[in-house]
Amino acid sequence: MPAPNSITPKQLLRLIGTPQAPRLIDICMDADFEADPYLIPGSTRHSATDFKGLASLIGDGPTVVICQKGKKLSQAVVSGLRSEGVQAEYLEGGMFAWRDMPEAPRVPAAALSMLRPEGSLWITRHRPKIDRIACPWLIRRFVDPNARFLFVAPGEVEAAAEMFGATPFDIENTYWSHRQDRCTFDTMLDEFALRTPALDRLATVIRAADTDRHDLAPEAAGLLAVSVGLSRQYRDDHENLAAGMHLYDALYRWARDGFEERHDWPTDRKS
Repeated sequence: MPAPNSITPKQLLRLIGTPQAPRLIDICMDADFEADPYLIPGSTRHSATDFKGLASLIGDGPTVVICQKGKKLSQAVVSGLRSEGVQAEYLEGGMFAWRDMPEAPRVPAAALSMLRPEGSLWITRHRPKIDRIACPWLIRRFVDPNARFLFVAPGEVEAAAEMFGATPFDIENTYWSHRQDRCTFDTMLDEFALRTPALDRLATVIRAADTDRHDLAPEAAGLLAVSVGLSRQYRDDHENLAAGMHLYDALYRWARDGFEERHDWPTDRKS
């Protein structure tokens, strides 16, 4: 049973990647972080002694504070935050406990050079359908909850990326793009070290739909149909992305918990 104002690593793992995930704040001491430079997916580094900055960063939502061992540092910070009305909990056992769970992904800090205090900025081609909706979903749910996205005409992506300091993705001859027979979503799973059974399962469906290889996953045809439908329903790419976030939230839960479920009619038919 978790202690007061705490959450266990297994409880947190069930929340990461879902819309119910709390804000994650990593307050590990610099020396500890440099010795093991990894982050829990979606977490942000911040100084433990900057209470005002922490409260401003967190806002009104629930928060989990993470230190190396889940002891004095995070417990004191959580107590201070709760005294200010912040819905804060600390991670029991800290990063050590998270690291000891084989199924728990950790994002290498070296892959996060695009992160900014105000949120990372990404750019891609307009009229997104599959990869260009799936990748923003992955980034916001597992990398940077404050990530922002720009959609421009294909010929304008590189110039706009340079002008605004944005990271281009799903564009030919860029780092965050297709590699061999894999799509950009696969590239992000590899670079952010997010290879989990659920995300691998989802990646197969995305790859099958995005590269017209529906033999890889029977769900691909449905994903393509819904993705095309959303792109026709919304003229504005950001409205399309907002609707797509709900779609991929549901697909992730299917890939994590419901991929073995089947339906038939009549309901009492014997298999």
